[in-house]
Amino acid sequence: MSELILHHYPTSPFAEKARLLLGFKGLSWRSVHISPVMPKPDLTALTGGYRKTPVLQIGADIYCDTALIARRLEQEKAQPSFFPEGQEMIAASFAAWADSVVFQHAVSLVFQPESVAVRFGKLPPEAIKAFLADRAGLFSGGSATRLSAEQAKHNWPTLMARLEQQLQREDGDFLFGEPSVADFAMAHPLWFLKATHVTAPLVDAYPAVSAWLGRVLGFGHGAASEMSSEEALEIARSSTPAALPDEEFTDPNGFVGGQQVLIAATDYGVDPVAGELVFAGREELILRREDERGGVVHVHFPRFGFRIEKR
Repeated sequence: MSELILHHYPTSPFAEKARLLLGFKGLSWRSVHISPVMPKPDLTALTGGYRKTPVLQIGADIYCDTALIARRLEQEKAQPSFFPEGQEMIAASFAAWADSVVFQHAVSLVFQPESVAVRFGKLPPEAIKAFLADRAGLFSGGSATRLSAEQAKHNWPTLMARLEQQLQREDGDFLFGEPSVADFAMAHPLWFLKATHVTAPLVDAYPAVSAWLGRVLGFGHGAASEMSSEEALEIARSSTPAALPDEEFTDPNGFVGGQQVLIAATDYGVDPVAGELVFAGREELILRREDERGGVVHVHFPRFGFRIEKR
């Protein structure tokens, strides 16, 4: 069985979500550290240009977006489940909401001037400028619009009061009772805010939320060991992509295997990836692409939140 390889960097909120997913499952994995900003040539050799963090690699199969990574890890180890029986839609739908709405609020709150001054205080001005320019590019061209800090502050008490009430009334220790993907999607934006004393009070003011967040973070990150990007590329080059899913499905827009297509996120980080469509299912799209450094790989995307078009 191929190793689980996570391409990530320590301060990425979605990478923290993925690390917690691995910890909840009690999985061992290899850690490849990537740059927080473009360019990322070694990763691009695997993904074809997808620029969001993190990315999961299993041999010559490359998984983009934590929503799909969660589903792939569920295949790797069924229990404990991210999608408790009878709550599959609730957990997945809440997670999608938290990954978009709550995350967007957290980003605006983290990147307000007072927070930036503390978070990046030890970096040289040029590095801060480069990082902020990269993030401006990341959030351009898609459907996601940056909330102003004022609007995020305005909305935040409502979001947190609802979460506080939900947690106070739950029978169990987690959202909807038992742990699910919903908990990890809600936790990573709050983890992002907890990083400095400027934004931490936005979480700490809610005791039920703070206690719940501690429980979620308590799952840890599993057993990680370091790997270089060169080693990861060599694994991709020497591996063969896994067999395609066995699923009967007709794409509503008529896309079929063998077509040359572009796939891209619709919200932000909308840089398209080009390749041969080899699978289009209800949850997943798979592109075959070849790179002189990464070899032949299958790049996997979730259907929800991504677009596909002919080249």
